[in-house]
Amino acid sequence: MTATVPPTPPPSSQDAIPGESAASDRVELAHGYVPDDARFANDDLLPVPVERRTWTTYNFAALWIGMAHNIPSWLLASGLVALGMDWKQAVFTIALANVIVLAPMLLTGHAGPKYGIPFPVLARASFGLRGANLPALIRAAVACAWFGIQTWIGGVGIFTLLGKVFGGWANAGEIGGQPWTLWLCFTLFWALELAIIYRGMDALRRFENWAAPFVLVGAVALLVWVAVKAGGFGPLLDQPSSLGWGADFWPVFFPSLMGMIAFWATLSLNIPDFTRFGAGQRAQIWGQSLGLPTTMTFFALLSVFVTSGSQAVYGVAIWDPVQLVARTDNVFGLLFGLVTVLIATISVNIAANVVSPAYDLANLAPRFISFKGGALITGVVGVVIMPWKLTETPELYIFTWLGLVGGLLGTVAGILIADYWIVRRTVLDLADLYRPGGRYWYRGGWNWRAVAAFAVGGVLAVGGSHSAPSKGPFPADGLIPFLKPLADYGWAVGLASSLLLYVALTGRERRAGQ
Repeated sequence: MTATVPPTPPPSSQDAIPGESAASDRVELAHGYVPDDARFANDDLLPVPVERRTWTTYNFAALWIGMAHNIPSWLLASGLVALGMDWKQAVFTIALANVIVLAPMLLTGHAGPKYGIPFPVLARASFGLRGANLPALIRAAVACAWFGIQTWIGGVGIFTLLGKVFGGWANAGEIGGQPWTLWLCFTLFWALELAIIYRGMDALRRFENWAAPFVLVGAVALLVWVAVKAGGFGPLLDQPSSLGWGADFWPVFFPSLMGMIAFWATLSLNIPDFTRFGAGQRAQIWGQSLGLPTTMTFFALLSVFVTSGSQAVYGVAIWDPVQLVARTDNVFGLLFGLVTVLIATISVNIAANVVSPAYDLANLAPRFISFKGGALITGVVGVVIMPWKLTETPELYIFTWLGLVGGLLGTVAGILIADYWIVRRTVLDLADLYRPGGRYWYRGGWNWRAVAAFAVGGVLAVGGSHSAPSKGPFPADGLIPFLKPLADYGWAVGLASSLLLYVALTGRERRAGQ
């Protein structure tokens, strides 16, 4: 047990794959060695054997296509337009954000194909075997909230479209202020999501493989339908920005950019949960690069064009695709829209918001919680906390929710990247990630340098959080007034400050130990 950071070891015979050289860049535990401390290992947390690391470029691209094509991402452009941007500014902001967030996604994803480990196990290298529960539980809490948001949105979409098919559906008796039929849709949708993930990651991979092209076809079909009905596109594309490109634009642009980054900042942490099944670095790099920024930009453009067409047809811009599909009286069109909404929401919610907390909760108590048990807990917590209220206004959704979450998650990402890439140069002792008393045990299982970097980075990132009067939960001058200027750059501030501080503290400790 030591307070210093041990020198990073070269790949040992214990870690090497029999018959393969280190150049293969795929490491696994020695044949026959299985960590047996139930406090830190179970079947779901152990490294994926090399023979099961089979996900290809298409699998990763399909994963991102399936996750990006969902109602909240469709509504991102509308949120920015509501804040005063024109459609070109909104699409530019979304595209730039996803190019930026791709970088930490690829950096943290590198450990997956190489070591076959999920995010909470990777976090043990920097935070310690016990300390890894800190970032894992933060990530799990965010995912539970997102799970509730997405499940409610999916349930409402099903309820709305079925209401068009079955007359009187929306006029059913109320329970808790909502028709009982809405609660039924929500409950059935919730159960369907958990049933799919309960079958494991292979089932998720198969689902995403065919869900991605199906949802893409559905979105394009909606565009064609609106374009034909409108005979062209409406005046939305000619609507000028109320902000311009001058002094009024930048105060809205930067917090909006951080909010758009925060939309996928969660996955920039736990992407090893998926890349651990990758056939190699090429698969995860190309799959993510082709799947994330291109798909999100295309989807933003699609939402703008479809909404513009709806303005030409109905005289009002309808940003919600569910509400737009509900305008048709064609039963086939309604059912097709219903299935598309169902598949789109399931594909993102399971992959983005159930897989991570399932692993994170399993990491908390491996002896008692399996991956499937963690998924069930996620489903329950996601309903109990009722997070759907966060989407009531764009200010609350983009500035408060996404901004706050982005700042904290950016802080964790900075520490992970600093430790894995700068301190350890991507070399880990795989067995010690599961072994108390090893090089990642630090002091009692906690690395105080990571905790200190997280605390300082987190305060800098979100300490200045502020809300306009009556627009959010924070004081207008910020929680910590002198940090208010940093609040609009929360994700970037958190990532940069924690990365630099962690490297500085680790370097100082190493020098002191020499």
